[in-house]
Amino acid sequence: MTSSPHALVVFADPALHRSRISRGVADAARSLPNVAVQDLYELYPDFYVDVRRERALLKQADLVIFAFQLSWYAMPSLLKEWFDAVLKPEWAAVGPSPRLRGKACWAAVGCNSLPGDYRPGARHGHPLGEYLAPLEQTARSLGMRWIEPEIFYGAEHADPQAVDAYAARLRTLLAGHLERLALEGAPHGT
Repeated sequence: MTSSPHALVVFADPALHRSRISRGVADAARSLPNVAVQDLYELYPDFYVDVRRERALLKQADLVIFAFQLSWYAMPSLLKEWFDAVLKPEWAAVGPSPRLRGKACWAAVGCNSLPGDYRPGARHGHPLGEYLAPLEQTARSLGMRWIEPEIFYGAEHADPQAVDAYAARLRTLLAGHLERLALEGAPHGT
């Protein structure tokens, strides 16, 4: 008997107390069965990541979600530290069968700017996807299946209804991704 697919949400917001969307995103993810949420700034305020624990959670997950707010065109520093410590190539990508191959990878990203700001000639000069390229390339190089990110634009000025709607949408999308993995027969904990 095959167990249901599991998801791991690697969540990073250094200013959760000021965030307009992060708490809603984390709560929405936590409300689903078979979803573990790792709040990096709560767990590792000293930036000392428990690599063994994080790798064990990765092994159990069929879907890995990175949830964060974009800041200065990049992921938060503790999330980058998590990548550097947990996904060392000698652990994650060595051998004929890399440990994360076949797992799905998705990002839920909040940003303060509007969609039109992310294009050539506009405020940020490049599409938002270009700023997420390191995350996508890391996932792909580890043999993971990249799922197009879900972006929340205008986070800084969003009203509570928009934030609630985004969290509900993420919950629905996450449940849908897990359902698709179950239908595909995703091997749990590979």
